[in-house]
Amino acid sequence: MFTNNPYAKKVLLLIFCVSLFNYIDRQVLYAVFPLIKKELFLTDTQLGFLASSFMIVYMCFAPLVGYFGDKYKRSSIIGISAIFWSVATIFTGLTKTYPQMLFTRSAVGVGEAGYGTVSPSYLAEWFPIDKRARVMALYALAIPVGSAIGYLLGGVLGQRFGWRAAFYIVAAPGILLGISTMFLRETDEKKARKSERIKVSQYKDLFKNRTFMLIAFTQAIGTFSVGGLAAWMPSFFVREFGLSVARAGLYFGAVTVLAGIAGSLSGGWIADWLHKKTKRSYFIVGYLSFFLSMPFGVMIVLSNSLPMALAMVFMTEFFIFMHSGPYHAAIVEITPVNMRSMAFALDIFILHAFGDAISPTILGMVSDVSGLGVAIFLAVMFLFFGGVTSILGGWCYKRDFHPELA
Repeated sequence: MFTNNPYAKKVLLLIFCVSLFNYIDRQVLYAVFPLIKKELFLTDTQLGFLASSFMIVYMCFAPLVGYFGDKYKRSSIIGISAIFWSVATIFTGLTKTYPQMLFTRSAVGVGEAGYGTVSPSYLAEWFPIDKRARVMALYALAIPVGSAIGYLLGGVLGQRFGWRAAFYIVAAPGILLGISTMFLRETDEKKARKSERIKVSQYKDLFKNRTFMLIAFTQAIGTFSVGGLAAWMPSFFVREFGLSVARAGLYFGAVTVLAGIAGSLSGGWIADWLHKKTKRSYFIVGYLSFFLSMPFGVMIVLSNSLPMALAMVFMTEFFIFMHSGPYHAAIVEITPVNMRSMAFALDIFILHAFGDAISPTILGMVSDVSGLGVAIFLAVMFLFFGGVTSILGGWCYKRDFHPELA
């Protein structure tokens, strides 16, 4: 479907599995928020900062790892990172105090930074450019699927065995996948540019790339909203509709995985199809993704019934996930091969620094003052600005990379 190269298919499968457990280990925390809140006597602000602390460390380590990712074998960095965050997840279950949990979740962020910075460019280079939006959409599919599994396992395991057991169980596969990934070989494209010197100062070139910066800030806006919703939607269902922790995780996880699969794949396929007609296809899918998700997001908090609220969550997530694959493919296209890990590292720093590093805590603070429904409403309305920056990104892309289209 994507290539006749069997090794490339093997890389895709293994990287997808690693990414899957990346998000399982990350999101299982949110499913057990109510249980942790009860045992450790935490406020919503403190719960939100558990997510924010992870993201702060994650984004700060990303640029450093990105620099080394352009210098050394990327599959080894991916494998070591997966092992590191999996071990940190196990230690999360061993914590007894809030400061200890902050430390272990921050350690998870260190490991995931190593993975997130180098895996997109490593995977994309195994496939031809006309297939990359679809490949990256499939790669991005691990976000909703892994998140959903994290919610499902966290809710069920937390309810049945306690929240600590949930962390122990989901961490083990990541260690095995990390070991397997270390034996993958490097791409020919990377080998051909290996002799070129990589300098930290090259990050300045990325700041001068207007299209790249607009993509990064667009993703930050989406990540702010989606990260906030991911952290707080299970708790919203517990509080507003009286669901148990297990049932809230089950419902939200099921809706997320269905919407994520449909939205991510649709976005990638539409972008590749539209790319034959216009080179701005990635950005067109981008602004439609943001604008179309907003009205359905507003209806989540206005719904009086659980089925209606779940339907609105599905539509919101379906549209918002559409931009993931196209924008990953766009970054690969507009950055040199010897700077792609650095590009994704800076992208990660920006999208988390202005996105989900702060949104769970901010929404928790709003929830403590005005209620969780108000917090979710504000997160959804923020998506409007992502549509605006997507349009601006398309204009800059045409002007800077394809002036013949102006």
